[in-house]
Amino acid sequence: MNTSLGTQPARLVRKVRGTPTSDGAGVKLTRVIGGPALPDLDPFLLLDEFGTDKAEDYIAGFPEHPHRGFETVTYMLDGRMRHRDNHGNEGLLTSGSVQWMTAGRGLVHSEMPEQESGRMRGFQLWVNLPAREKMTAPRYQEFAPDHIPVVEPAPGVQVKVIAGRVGDTVGPIVQPATDPVYLDIALQPGVAWEYALPDGHNAFAYVFEGAATVGEGDDARLLETAEMGVLGGGGALSLRAGEAGARLILVAGTPLREPVVRYGPFVMNTKQELMQAFVDFQEGRF
Repeated sequence: MNTSLGTQPARLVRKVRGTPTSDGAGVKLTRVIGGPALPDLDPFLLLDEFGTDKAEDYIAGFPEHPHRGFETVTYMLDGRMRHRDNHGNEGLLTSGSVQWMTAGRGLVHSEMPEQESGRMRGFQLWVNLPAREKMTAPRYQEFAPDHIPVVEPAPGVQVKVIAGRVGDTVGPIVQPATDPVYLDIALQPGVAWEYALPDGHNAFAYVFEGAATVGEGDDARLLETAEMGVLGGGGALSLRAGEAGARLILVAGTPLREPVVRYGPFVMNTKQELMQAFVDFQEGRF
């Protein structure tokens, strides 16, 4: 996955700033992918950042709702979230934990905060499934923070490897269909680091603390807090933190290049499949 650094540098081809919105029972969040500015970035369908100290912004949570045809990735930076589904699965996501849920042919689940005060912060990413796997059985890959490796590949660089590879360290999440990379990168002030993106992947970086420069020389561009950079060009990604340091997620995956027909929580390949999803849900077949 993490190939040797090639001669072609990756560059920031587009900057996107998220749009404030709400979802579930009124949870306030910022939609970075899935809004008008960037409807998708194959295979990624949605990226939401949530983060607030105000309990009223999140306490109502995400009551029961269905999914079919894709995967949801919940990464908790702070706070606790209880999840349950109609197949009897239940678990508690704590600070630093990750849940990679494959909805497949369908399930109905809820995600509810298990705290009444304090900070709730994290990300939810939606990853498309290829047509051949859209009706697979639902499954979970869930990992507490002590099962997610953290490496220091260079002085002043700390990387939490959720999916993909950094040197000899491999993240616990496995999904052959999209071969994902999901890294939480912390850079000390002024520190630079290079990473080799897998060939052919679509990739983005989202800065959620501080600021970082992407690229080198004339191609170097600054990403500030709450800005996402769509990456292009080659696979040799150069990052350099600003004066206050930087923390960002770096996400990449193999594009599926298939038709996407979506409505709300259903993502299929044809209109007929989408209509069937509604019928199956209404008739209790999830």
